[in-house]
Amino acid sequence: MEASNISPVTKFAVTTRDEPATPLAAAMLSIPPNDSRSKLRSLLHRRNLWLIGALFVVGLGVLVYYWEFAKPKIKYVTASVERGDVESTVVAAGIVQPINYVDVGAQTSGELKSLKVKRGDEVEKNQLLAEIDPVLAATALTSANAALESMTSQRALKQATLVLAKLQRVRNDTLLVHGLISASDRDITRAAYDVAFADAASLSAQMKEATAAVNTAKANLGYANITAPMAGEVVSITLLEGQTLNANQQAPNILRIGNIDTVTVWAQVSEADIVRVKAGQEVYFTILGDSLRWNGKIRQILPTPELINNVVFYDVLFDVPNPKRELKIQMTAQVFIVLAQSKGILLIPTAAIGNTSEGGQVEVQVLKADNSVEMRTITVGIKSEISAEVREGLQEKERVVIRRITAQGSTTSPLSARKGL
Repeated sequence: MEASNISPVTKFAVTTRDEPATPLAAAMLSIPPNDSRSKLRSLLHRRNLWLIGALFVVGLGVLVYYWEFAKPKIKYVTASVERGDVESTVVAAGIVQPINYVDVGAQTSGELKSLKVKRGDEVEKNQLLAEIDPVLAATALTSANAALESMTSQRALKQATLVLAKLQRVRNDTLLVHGLISASDRDITRAAYDVAFADAASLSAQMKEATAAVNTAKANLGYANITAPMAGEVVSITLLEGQTLNANQQAPNILRIGNIDTVTVWAQVSEADIVRVKAGQEVYFTILGDSLRWNGKIRQILPTPELINNVVFYDVLFDVPNPKRELKIQMTAQVFIVLAQSKGILLIPTAAIGNTSEGGQVEVQVLKADNSVEMRTITVGIKSEISAEVREGLQEKERVVIRRITAQGSTTSPLSARKGL
């Protein structure tokens, strides 16, 4: 019953004597209501400022990390601008041939009795090369001589007949004047004379023909011995001993003689390049297995093209001395026709200018000392497959960007970079 006499104020005092749950709650209980609200707001404001500052610092750190580490780094492959020599050339394939040669054939038929030479032999002019069995030619000569002798005998008979007919005509002409014979008798003797004269003339013509046949047979007999028409080297032999030759339809080739003290290179140039090739231009070539250069000048461009795999090629000829016989017939030559050349000029790799033509302008990237890149417009001069002349825009020892490589490994050329590729 005593509990019911406790006042409300006393109850509140008992409650406030309990231990507060948190410091914030204690602070709120220890201050008046108005002061507690303002201090609470101040405390929350300070905590928000700290939070904002912390977020700013974290964001700044992320940005710095991205800038230093996450951004792809670019490396540049460069080439130095150097002085050197350059030449613009047209490249072609060629074949080594003798400067002149002759195919030695048979002008008479028969068996190839013997060959006096072999491949690689040096021969002099008029040297005996081969013999053809002379039996057929000798038989033909004997027959022609016999025909000529027979006609010679017939001509003697015709000449005697002609002399007799002439005497009879003269005598009858005299007798007719004195009235001793008739005019018809005189005409008969005149006709007989004319016939004898014609027979003698015809036989004389036949004798000329027989004489020509004898000369032909003699020549054919001489053709049985085949001699060299020029000095040179036997470069090929087509026929062998024992083979039968038939020269009545086509003269068969036995061998070829060539002069290889000087050789001619036949280079095949495509129609796309032939417009830049002129007689008198410098040219050089190499052969397989040897780096030695052989030099010459273009002598001739043949006007008739050759179609190879649907591509038109023109033959370009130039001569090269070959005193030591190092160049052999049918050797393959890689030919370089010099269109233009310069020495001691500024050069950069052709890869830095792409397909820019000679005399054109192009922008290139120049790597400076501070590792920055500067765009520079240059004028291109003579251009080869490897190097290009720089006429304006660059100085010696400057470094030109060939391509750039990112950290991920991708490669971009400066030309592609300018195009946004």
